[in-house]
Amino acid sequence: MPKLKTHKGARARFRVTSTGKLVRMKGHRSHLRRKKSNKVKRQFNGKIDVSPADAPRIKKLLPYGVA
Repeated sequence: MPKLKTHKGARARFRVTSTGKLVRMKGHRSHLRRKKSNKVKRQFNGKIDVSPADAPRIKKLLPYGVA
């Protein structure tokens, strides 16, 4: 059985936590940042969990749980 390749786009966008959960950053973080309110910019901080519906597809793209 050959080694599976990690999808490089998924590797840049998602991380696998030590417990195996997938986390991601929010989009629209950097473009036109000056006109966004402080509340909106603050909500961009931190990572959020990936939707449970999307998690199986993303786990296939990260076969070795690249962290």
